[in-house]
Amino acid sequence: MDTHSPPPPTPPAPPLPLPPSLLPRPSSKPLNKTSRVSPFIQKLQSAPAGYWFEPSVHPKPIDPLAPRTGLYFFYGTLMDPSLLSEILELPHRTPKLRPAQLIGFKIKLWGQYPALVGGFTGAVVDGMVYEVESEAQAERLAEYETRAYEATPCRIRFTDGEEPVEASGTTFEYGGNPLDISEGEFDLGIWLRRMGRERREGESGKDDRGANG
Repeated sequence: MDTHSPPPPTPPAPPLPLPPSLLPRPSSKPLNKTSRVSPFIQKLQSAPAGYWFEPSVHPKPIDPLAPRTGLYFFYGTLMDPSLLSEILELPHRTPKLRPAQLIGFKIKLWGQYPALVGGFTGAVVDGMVYEVESEAQAERLAEYETRAYEATPCRIRFTDGEEPVEASGTTFEYGGNPLDISEGEFDLGIWLRRMGRERREGESGKDDRGANG
């Protein structure tokens, strides 16, 4: 008969150390060296409220006032590719524009410039769409439009038969004094000639009626 006892079980491995991101932050409160609570537990107890629920890497804050990028609907002077190229500082590239419409808006005149006004059910404004690639480009557009126009979210309906047929975007709506605008039409071709600018060969004038944007 075997009188030998079985060997004792292997003790469990010690717990893994916490990663640096989960270690308690240093506290200005001095440790109580006479306490029977371990220094590590004291540090945990002195961690600020909500510490364990905070991410180790904080995401970059989003500025709601930052200029929007993405699709922009233009309906006046910015429909001219050469002018748009100058404003966006694209000297070696012709902007790719798509014909489109806005529903529920109407064009009026602010002096010699057109002004886009919303609130007209069923009204249609023709224009062109360009995809703004950076906040720097969006800032240049806002500077060109001046404070008289406000960047406004809009729903764009494309008219070139290509996909997508509709998309969300941004346009510049008149934001000045309503008493300063009047009924009228804007002709981009005439405006370009007055400014000493000529259309490039092959550019259509069918979308001349628009706004400053």
